Amino acid sequence: MSRRALRRLRGEQRGQEPLEPGALRLGLEDRDDGGEEDEEEVGQLSSDSRRRRGRRERSAISNLYELITSEEPEDELLSKAGGEDHRLKVQESTENNEVTKNGELEANQEQDGDGLLHENQTATSSQPNLNNKPRKKKKKKKNKKTTIGETTEDDGLEDIDSILEKIEVTNGLSNQSHSSVIMESRPLLYVEHRHLNPETELKRYFGARAVLGDQRPRQRQRQYHRSTWLTIPKSTWPRYSKTGITMRVLESKRGVQHFTFEHHREYQQVQFQFLNAVESMDPNNIVLLLQGNPYHIDSLLQLSDVCRLQEDQEMARDLIERALYSLECAFHPLFSLTSGTCRLDYRRTENRAFYLVLFKHMMFLERRGCPRTALEFCKLILSLDPDNDPLCLLLIIDLLALRARDYGFLIRMFQEWENHRNLSQLPNFAFSVPLAYFFLSQQDDLPELELSSARANASRLIQQALIMFPGVLMPLLDRCSVRPDSVVLAHPFFGLNTQISQPPALTQLVALYIGRTYSLWKDSTIMAWLETNVREVLQRVDAGEPTVEESERRRKVRYQSAPRNIYRHVILSEMKEATAALPLEVTSQPVMGFDPLPPLDSITSYTRPRRPQEFDPGLHTFSSYSVAPLVV
Repeated sequence: MSRRALRRLRGEQRGQEPLEPGALRLGLEDRDDGGEEDEEEVGQLSSDSRRRRGRRERSAISNLYELITSEEPEDELLSKAGGEDHRLKVQESTENNEVTKNGELEANQEQDGDGLLHENQTATSSQPNLNNKPRKKKKKKKNKKTTIGETTEDDGLEDIDSILEKIEVTNGLSNQSHSSVIMESRPLLYVEHRHLNPETELKRYFGARAVLGDQRPRQRQRQYHRSTWLTIPKSTWPRYSKTGITMRVLESKRGVQHFTFEHHREYQQVQFQFLNAVESMDPNNIVLLLQGNPYHIDSLLQLSDVCRLQEDQEMARDLIERALYSLECAFHPLFSLTSGTCRLDYRRTENRAFYLVLFKHMMFLERRGCPRTALEFCKLILSLDPDNDPLCLLLIIDLLALRARDYGFLIRMFQEWENHRNLSQLPNFAFSVPLAYFFLSQQDDLPELELSSARANASRLIQQALIMFPGVLMPLLDRCSVRPDSVVLAHPFFGLNTQISQPPALTQLVALYIGRTYSLWKDSTIMAWLETNVREVLQRVDAGEPTVEESERRRKVRYQSAPRNIYRHVILSEMKEATAALPLEVTSQPVMGFDPLPPLDSITSYTRPRRPQEFDPGLHTFSSYSVAPLVV
């Protein structure tokens, strides 16, 4: 009788014997000792099957301690966890069933003395299960370790947050969220990709179903459009192909990279045809040119102005978005929209189209009711040349920040740029910054210390603005349909003589600001606050404070003439009150929508050849003055 059978008769289980120097080969000895008796008792098993079974058993259990200490290193477990999690979950259920079945078989075999044949047959199926049992234990240990680590990290974060809150309370500071801290650490003109999509803002207002509607299935079918940040390609647009516009790096110095667009020879030829079409004074020529070159930038710009004059706002906006998509496809791989360290020189003719397309797209977004997206595009345009600001975005960025309710950005910009840009000398910043402080003082989620500080700053800055620009008050009240009291009407400081005596350049800036932002001042709470500060200003004027005379001297000296970028901004804004005050030297020259008021020191890389005297048959095959319906 074999040793295995003796153990079973005595009621002993395998592995309970005292360990001896020769006991490490117990499993192999058992198999060796029981081999002869198995051959005598079980003659049906062939030699091939016993050989295969022996190889499986030796490979399954080669060491007695393998079942106890068979843990893998943690690095290997972490690397295999991702691939084995799903497999282990599937195997657990099957292994449990197999173990249960094997346990039932062993119980039956113990009761049956002649069950050696069944025992030998189930040995091979039970060995893999023994090998898989430690794996389940390892998985549980790994999960426990991960859970402990996560709870430890969470406790550490909670401790850090509580410490920071205590420090802020002791210092008298407000509890700012983590996102606000990140925003403060970013550069001022940092652009976020997620805010460049107007659909993101519209979804927040109206919901995804109301914004997208039936467009989602069609957008999924787009296969030939590139993925872009500035605009979303439409399936109705012509198929995009290389237009002949590229971008290259000019230089990199002090962490700032200067780029420029370039026109290849084929694009230059199309540009010459466009100039001939503009001189023909027939928009149908531009339509014909776009049929052959659907992504020519200047043609899209000019035709967009024509559609807007014909009150086809949808087509005008679509043409601008198509031009923006074409320019983004020509970006250099190093050109970044968000870093704020990429520059484009407006004096170069090839770069102006990008400025103008971005500006017109920003204006369409603002009229569409997406001020947050328009503010992000405004920061993008300003970051391309913040020193020169060729389109004078400083005259509109305050309005976009107020409508987007991003008061922190406007206040931060005023604090950081006031020393070197004198933002307080612009009427829009002089009145918008105290208005931003006033809006902050009306918020309930801020501590009392910040609310009182915001109210004090708002009153101080609005009084400075009224003393520096007294000609703003009466036109603003008139646009808001508010009649001032008799004290203000009778006082000469805010009277009609003040408005007449101010320089024309200042009158233009005041008209531009009032025409854009008067709707923000109509609230009764704001008017009550403004009335209180107007009375304070009149008391200071009557007291003869020196700041009143100093402000009057500054107005007469600083606003004699406006720079060219302000005139360019006024033309692009199309405010009737502001354009009426343009000087004669600006209105006497032709203004082209694709290049309004080009710089006097323009840099051109190629020139237009002299036009021949004979007629060009390619441009005179249709009527010269008939304006047909525009179909692009």
